[in-house]
Amino acid sequence: MQFSISRLAVVCLAAFTLSGCVGDDNVLTSPRSAPLPGLTKDPKLLIATTRLPVGDPPKEPWFSSERAPDVIYAEARLSPPSESLIGSSEWTIAKVDSVNRTNGAQAFAQAAFGRDLLLYIHGYRESFETAAASTIDLSEGIKFPGATGLFTWPSAASTFSYVADRESAMWSRDALEDVLAAIAKTPSGGRIHIVAHSMGTLLTLEALRMLRADGGESVMERIGAIVLAAPDIDIDLFARGLERLGPDAKKITVISSTNDRALAVSSRLAGGIVRAGAAERGRLEALGVRVADASEFGSGIINHDLFLSNGEVQQVIKRAIERSQ
Repeated sequence: MQFSISRLAVVCLAAFTLSGCVGDDNVLTSPRSAPLPGLTKDPKLLIATTRLPVGDPPKEPWFSSERAPDVIYAEARLSPPSESLIGSSEWTIAKVDSVNRTNGAQAFAQAAFGRDLLLYIHGYRESFETAAASTIDLSEGIKFPGATGLFTWPSAASTFSYVADRESAMWSRDALEDVLAAIAKTPSGGRIHIVAHSMGTLLTLEALRMLRADGGESVMERIGAIVLAAPDIDIDLFARGLERLGPDAKKITVISSTNDRALAVSSRLAGGIVRAGAAERGRLEALGVRVADASEFGSGIINHDLFLSNGEVQQVIKRAIERSQ
């Protein structure tokens, strides 16, 4: 399967349903130089998932939309783009191996041992393959030098699966907390930088709230940047979640856009309640988070994946990670 380095986000979603979006952290600036990307040096994607594998060992499409009873760990071996004129210009998954079905959270933590980790958590209407593509796009876009990981939950990958997806996301919050706790408690581990999109931001906020309640400040010290791109969260629920995080809420950067069409649809489905990713900048800043308002960068129909498609917006994520070091 091939991955597009600048794919469009959830087109059908914008038309009928919803998904997440992005913003800016005070000022959007031009990209800066960066170290060699981790995927170039180590072309491997670390996977923690609550999806069932397709086959044993997994075969394309690798993971399904069915729920797994426990967190599964696996590694996707990647083939980088070819420089040949007749070769692929995109990353491809060569195979998925090192599957651990019984102790996935610990296996993930061991795989990331000693390195900083970029962990992506996708949103609504995503298959494993599209989520993996976004993870690779993000890591390559910001030239992340550490390990790259994906937490993928069993989205049905269907335009009309919004309610089912929301329930599957919430069903996965204990699993995400387990993964974060295992990494945070591993000695000599690096920092965990989290980027979540759309419905995945609700899953992330819930897991972080539980992580802090169960593990306290010592566990949260290992959490670096937390970037919520186009959070599809009821603004009042978002505010309550931030209260539970206490001082750790300062680690959060919200990438927002007041002209995100997908979040506008989500708001209508929710009875008109504003989604956090489409709220006015001042309202979000009053909650104590950094805000990256990307409204001026949204020139498309949806304006929902700017953190993947816009280089300047991607620098917001890069700077958030740099600040947390």
